[in-house]
Amino acid sequence: MGCVLTTSDPKVVTVQNALTRESPAPPETIASRAIGLVKVYGSGEKAVRALDNVTVGFPAERFTAIMGPSGSGKSTLMHCLAGLDTPTSGTVLLGDVDLAGLSDKKLTLLRRERVGFVFQAFNLVPTLTARENVTLPLTLAGAKPDQDWIDAVTGTMGLADRLSHRPAQLSGGQQQRVAVARALASQPQVIFADEPTGNLDSTSGSELLRLLRQVVDEFGHTVVMVTHDPVAAGHADAVVFLADGHLVGHLDKPTPQRVLDQMKALGE
Repeated sequence: MGCVLTTSDPKVVTVQNALTRESPAPPETIASRAIGLVKVYGSGEKAVRALDNVTVGFPAERFTAIMGPSGSGKSTLMHCLAGLDTPTSGTVLLGDVDLAGLSDKKLTLLRRERVGFVFQAFNLVPTLTARENVTLPLTLAGAKPDQDWIDAVTGTMGLADRLSHRPAQLSGGQQQRVAVARALASQPQVIFADEPTGNLDSTSGSELLRLLRQVVDEFGHTVVMVTHDPVAAGHADAVVFLADGHLVGHLDKPTPQRVLDQMKALGE
């Protein structure tokens, strides 16, 4: 049965799915967390409090979805967790690393080496081949790709016969698979996916969600996904819900209908 666990810090809520696996992650292993996170855009009367004292943790080797109404702060939370945006106050940890304690250079290196990104826009470099796009983070870091790992990832993504093609020669679904393979290339600690199915048709979207599920179950990675789609959230181990910048609920073992019911309740 899924449950909510509390870490040694009683303020940190962790969403943990206790599905039986051969090598489950220890409950205390949290890949990414926010503690007392506040994010304010603007100042004075025009200030917008996008996140208001959000404390939440995301377990390693699990697939967690973040949901909420438009303007709830879900994408802001993800951007802060990934080091793409700076909180107004509070703490963001990637593993044991406090992002606030890093220089710009060290933060860039951490994102490059320990974080993978999948966005609604595929963000592929049009002049590079699929293979070159997949290995781009490693190229930028001056690191040599682990070819066995790259072969395994691109094979799992069904890209083995598309690696010499440029993005314009690929379908939307294939381009997003390249983006997922790129996110996996450096074997990151966490993969953040922001509305990854938003630009895909239903068939391609379902295939991508199956692949993200496979990334967790077979490769042992951690996936945190922002989505507005209850069907997409149904592929996750757990869902956390935001509303008006606050953490307002969680759901273990989600199904599309249970997620939809929770979203309707938030709307009311």
